[in-house]
Amino acid sequence: MSVKTETHEELSIEQTIEILDGIINDWSGRDGALIPVLQSAQNLLGYLPKEILIHISERLNLPLSHVTGVVSFYSWFSTVPRGKHVVRVCMGTACYVRGGQEVLSAMKNALGIEVGETTEDQTFSLEVGRCFGACGLAPVVMIDDDTHQRVKSAKVKELLTPYAEDSEGAVS
Repeated sequence: MSVKTETHEELSIEQTIEILDGIINDWSGRDGALIPVLQSAQNLLGYLPKEILIHISERLNLPLSHVTGVVSFYSWFSTVPRGKHVVRVCMGTACYVRGGQEVLSAMKNALGIEVGETTEDQTFSLEVGRCFGACGLAPVVMIDDDTHQRVKSAKVKELLTPYAEDSEGAVS
């Protein structure tokens, strides 16, 4: 069973629930259904609003506290809208020791946002990761599914520019 669904822009909550109900029907009664259903919902909307979490909770017959606990545990899930490009700076031990904190600071300055925020133009969201499994390449930054290795704080704007141009956004 494929979990990935096509991302739809500008779906209403009602439209999302209609699509999601079909996905829930496919997974209903199966062990481990919650995470694939949450992934599908986030793929549809780009984030998981409270109305969707309540609906999933009710349809899978799970306590809302369990559903929100899973969402808050896994950093991939978001309850707020994200930008077109998600920037994740690794803060695992190797990345931290090799300058990850400076790279994160440069990202905050270049984007004009803090960790957990999205730029006003909805181009970038900034997050922190704990380990990307590329310790020998530290410090590491992931932008969407692209891994950037041995990132230098002085090169952050240069790193972001192609993504900003793709979205017609700006890097300060």
